[in-house]
Amino acid sequence: MPAISPAFRQAVKQLSDKEKEAIILKAARRDAELYELLSFELIEEVTLEEVYEQSTDKIHELLLNASGRSLAKALTKALRKAVKEIARFKRITKDKKAEIDLHLYTLRLIFDNFTGQFDSYYKGFYTATARLLLRTIQLIRKNLHEDYHLEYKSAVDDFLQQIHSRSKPVPAALPQEFEVEGV
Repeated sequence: MPAISPAFRQAVKQLSDKEKEAIILKAARRDAELYELLSFELIEEVTLEEVYEQSTDKIHELLLNASGRSLAKALTKALRKAVKEIARFKRITKDKKAEIDLHLYTLRLIFDNFTGQFDSYYKGFYTATARLLLRTIQLIRKNLHEDYHLEYKSAVDDFLQQIHSRSKPVPAALPQEFEVEGV
């Protein structure tokens, strides 16, 4: 993203309201994510819950509709797209807790429906899932207050146990359990 120069700022300040409106509408038509960001910021009816629900629906659709000759490869591709959807959600809302909830939603979908694919010859899906789990743990520790750690402990520990119970080596430096400070 380019740095905004003082000359650009001054030029924007000199625009009339009608000109600013025309530029904003033109930019929003060209960029769907900008449109969603502006909708979230400007329209009171567009709530965090609504944007979260749209993202969960998209992730659900991506993972459960994955198909191809190799289901593990299709799931890896769908998981990559799901992670991009979570990143888009974060750019729009800037809500760290909801971002982590989307990570956990994605992991729950995987562990409830696709653990059989962990044993596939193609290990990309297993590796991507383990990395997503590690990233989720890091986000919880980094972005949330310690009081929330306890709330997520049981779900994260369940996912960790399922990963560690596989005969395959764990592809990421995953802990045996999610450690909560002060407990």
